Amino acid sequence: MRADSLSPCIITTKVEESRDFYVKHLGARITFDCGWYVNLEFGKNASLQFMAPHPGQPVCNPAGLTYNFSVPDVDAEFQLLTASGLIAVMPLEDHLWGDRGFAVEDPNGITLYIYSEREPNPEFKQYYKA
Repeated sequence: MRADSLSPCIITTKVEESRDFYVKHLGARITFDCGWYVNLEFGKNASLQFMAPHPGQPVCNPAGLTYNFSVPDVDAEFQLLTASGLIAVMPLEDHLWGDRGFAVEDPNGITLYIYSEREPNPEFKQYYKA
């Protein structure tokens, strides 16, 4: 299968809080919001949905879940997000596998890894596939 897009939907009791967080801190654009379900877009083929639980439906346990956001200037994003009050749960640093990044958490406890690509260390270049 070749998908045209892929977007996770998180079942949460924090739909409004999630919407407001992503709009305020990450510049998400609301494309649908009926109160119990919201669709947020970040660019071409990049979206997230949050939905309130329905009877019998469990709330998502986001332990171990990370969303990766590739950005043109990770240093600028780090400055903006920390200046807005967010606390980095992983510091801004260079990584040998070929990026520079940091992480914060959203209201649901989902880790948001924000990074810019860099030239990988020679030991990691062999793992990249064209």
